[in-house]
Amino acid sequence: MRTGLAPAMLGLSIVFAAVPASAQAPLPPIRDMDTLVVSGVQPGPGMWKITRDDHTLYVLGTLSPLPKRMEWESRDVENVIAQAQEVIQAPSVSIDGKLGIFQRLLLAPKALSARKNPDGQTLQQVVPADMYARWLVLKRKYMGRDEGVEQWRPMMAALELFDEAMDDSDLKQYGMVSPVVEKMARRHKVPLTTTRVTIVIEDPKVALQEFRESKLDDVDCFGKTMQRLESDLEMMRERANAWAIGDIATLKSLPYTDQNEACIKAVSQAAVLRKRAGDIEAKVRERWLDAAELALKNNRVSLAVLPMRELLKPDGYAAQLRARGYSVEEPGEPATATAAP
Repeated sequence: MRTGLAPAMLGLSIVFAAVPASAQAPLPPIRDMDTLVVSGVQPGPGMWKITRDDHTLYVLGTLSPLPKRMEWESRDVENVIAQAQEVIQAPSVSIDGKLGIFQRLLLAPKALSARKNPDGQTLQQVVPADMYARWLVLKRKYMGRDEGVEQWRPMMAALELFDEAMDDSDLKQYGMVSPVVEKMARRHKVPLTTTRVTIVIEDPKVALQEFRESKLDDVDCFGKTMQRLESDLEMMRERANAWAIGDIATLKSLPYTDQNEACIKAVSQAAVLRKRAGDIEAKVRERWLDAAELALKNNRVSLAVLPMRELLKPDGYAAQLRARGYSVEEPGEPATATAAP
């Protein structure tokens, strides 16, 4: 019993004697603690340099998720923007329909219902039993007793689960880097070039109805999202920390799994979009690469933003520019080129 009084105040004398090792209480087992996510102002990673002759395109690799309480501010990036003639935004896709504001409002309830499985099926009915059992464990951990999500398509449910898990893990998926780059470009009056591919749906009402009635090949997206939360969450924290402090070596050494590719594939290959827009992934890739090559042709200095996976993948955007004859220099490494111009 602890009284809060010193031994001398109680009139006690304490004798310390050596205790044999065999008599000591066993030490508790060593337990690995979760990685603490960095916070505050962080510099982020170094930039890739893509060059031909005396023209240079600096490329900033972005990562998602990143530490929620981190504030990214890189003087190196701003110094490049200050002398650049152009800033190229990250590749993206948007879908637009020829509708007025009132028609959009009228279609909003139908758009929300499009996230549900066709024919009123539930998640339990459309995914394998073992996958659904894993879903219940993760759902209970991150989402509680949300029953409405049980009616959603696997991909929609997976995205909701992932968002909740990131919030619980002090991580954030969006809005950490690109808005800062755009603000820097406006501050220095440097033109921003969008590489967004806009898909215009000529018959939005018909397309929406087709989407509501069609099935997506999104079970792979659902499974990989759960796999990432089950086995990759700790590495996500480590990657986020490595990006924040600019540790490229750690980023390259950690295995990189990304369910987003499977989820994007599920959407881009949906029949309702493919017959109206063709190969969306190829269009996005070519739009960014065309903008990069044009910048390298016209500008002495440019800056571009690109997901880190496209800089690290053997067949990513940086590798494709290298194959087209450009010199590609990773942070801290000499430039390399593997093909003639």
